[in-house]
Amino acid sequence: MNGENPDGRNVRSIAPGWQPYAKAAYGYVNDEKFGVNPRPRASIRRAGPALRTLRDRMNFKQLEAFLAFMTTGSTIEAAQRLGSSQPAVSRLLSQFEADLGVPLFVRRKGRLHPTAEAESLLPDVQNMISDAESLHRHVNQLRLGGQRRTLIRVQLPSTVAQSVMPAVAEAFLADHPDVALEVLVGTYEASEVAVLGREADLALVRSPPMNSGLSMLLRLATEAVCVMPPGHPLQALDAIGPADLIGVDLVLLGRQRSLRQQIDQAFRQGRMMPQIKAEVHSVEMACRLAAQGIGVSIVNGLFAGLCQDMGIVRRPFRPVIDYCVGMAALAGQPPHPLVPELIQRILDAMTERAGPGAFTQLAPEAGAAPTASA
Repeated sequence: MNGENPDGRNVRSIAPGWQPYAKAAYGYVNDEKFGVNPRPRASIRRAGPALRTLRDRMNFKQLEAFLAFMTTGSTIEAAQRLGSSQPAVSRLLSQFEADLGVPLFVRRKGRLHPTAEAESLLPDVQNMISDAESLHRHVNQLRLGGQRRTLIRVQLPSTVAQSVMPAVAEAFLADHPDVALEVLVGTYEASEVAVLGREADLALVRSPPMNSGLSMLLRLATEAVCVMPPGHPLQALDAIGPADLIGVDLVLLGRQRSLRQQIDQAFRQGRMMPQIKAEVHSVEMACRLAAQGIGVSIVNGLFAGLCQDMGIVRRPFRPVIDYCVGMAALAGQPPHPLVPELIQRILDAMTERAGPGAFTQLAPEAGAAPTASA
C-alpha cells in the first residue's frame, strides 16, 4: 500500500502525537518505522470501523476536561480551570470514558479517582493538547501577517491597554524582532476566561481571581479615589467620603462592577443616596467625563493615575476601599520565557505614568514565576 491506509491517506504525514491512535484506527503496527511497509493485523483490521468511529467521536473538549481533572484531582477544580461548570465537566469525562471503552475512573464516596489506564493515557493527552496549542499559535501567527517564531498574547482592561501598551509594545518588539505581540482588551472576567481557554498567555485580572486555574505572577494593591476637574470645590479636602458627595453629580462604573457594589454599600451605611449623573464601563471614560465637569467619579486609584494626563485631580475616598489586581497566567505550566520581561515593562510603564503612591506591589503567589526585577 506504499505507506497509505485503506482510505488513501498518507500515514507518514500524521503528527507523532496522533500516531498511536491512527495506528489503532487503521491497523498499522510497525512501531519503529510507522508508515513504512505497514503490516495490517487481522484483528485490528476487523475492528477498524469501530476504532474509526472512536476517532471521529473523540473531541477536544473531552481531552481538555480529562487533562484538567487529572492535573487538579477534582471535577470542581477542573471546571474552574476551564471556566465551565462541574456538571459539564463530569458529563465530558463520562462521554470520554464511554467513547474510549476503557475504565478511566472509579467512583468512591461520591468522588472520581483515576484508574491506572487513565494515568497511562495522560502523557498522550498532554502531547495532543500541546500539539493543538502549537497549531493554534501558528494559525494566529499567520493571521498577524507573518511566520514569526513567537506569538505572545496579553489581555488588559481598556484603560491599561490604551494608556501604556503603545509605548510598551514599541520598545518590547524593537528588542525582540522575532516576536509578534497581540494586545487584547476585555473585562477582568473575560480576561480570566481568555487565559483559561488559552486565547491569551497573560492577562490583568482582579486578585484573587475567580478561577483557581490561574497563577498570579504579579499583584498590585491600590485604593479607590475620587477624581474631578481642577478647581472643583472638593479639591480642597484631603479625603472625600459619602457625606461630602451629598448633592454632587457622580459618574460611576456600572452596577455589575465589584467596586461599584462597594461604593453603593458605603453610601447605604451612611444612609445616603448617590446622585448619579452617568454610568460608564471603563475607568478611562469615567475620568474623561469627570475632566469635562459632568460629575465626580470614584474609581480604582491605579487606573486613575494612568489617566492623570486628562487634567483631573485625585483625592482618597473614605472609608477605604481596597483594590487588588495582577497579571495572571495559566496555572500548572511555565509561562513563555519572555512573559516575565513583558510584565516588568508593563509594570514600569504604569509606575512612570501613574506616579508614586498610586499602588503598592505585593509579593507574587508562592510558586509563581517572578518578574524581571523580583
